[in-house]
Amino acid sequence: MTTADRFRAAVENNDLGALDDLFTEDVRFYSPVKFTPFEGRPMVLGLFGVLLRTFEDFRYIGDFTGSSQTSADGAEAPSAVLLFRATVDGREIHGIDLLHLDEDGRIKEFTVMVRPLSAVRTLSEAVLAGLVADGLVPAP
Repeated sequence: MTTADRFRAAVENNDLGALDDLFTEDVRFYSPVKFTPFEGRPMVLGLFGVLLRTFEDFRYIGDFTGSSQTSADGAEAPSAVLLFRATVDGREIHGIDLLHLDEDGRIKEFTVMVRPLSAVRTLSEAVLAGLVADGLVPAP
């Protein structure tokens, strides 16, 4: 089973514990609503805890594998793209998760892209509220 398959199963099963093994210690998570990445396994796992509670009817609908350059250092890395659909506060979201893997097959960089803009705004507000509630970021 590939890292992307294990990641997909963990998310589809709402299994935050299964995600822990999949990330490098210094993983970077690039959000569609924040310019700088979330960094480090504890922060990224905390973010996933919020995301797993926030998304409704989350489902992966396709995948692609290959390689691409990472954002951090421009190195070519094995990659997987997972296409998804979900709902947040009644708004349907279309998105992709882009996973960059290290030499051990763990996720070192994670980028999320979503559309449409109205759903991005709704998702942003819901995730920020969850991060504040969990004490991961200060209230604005």
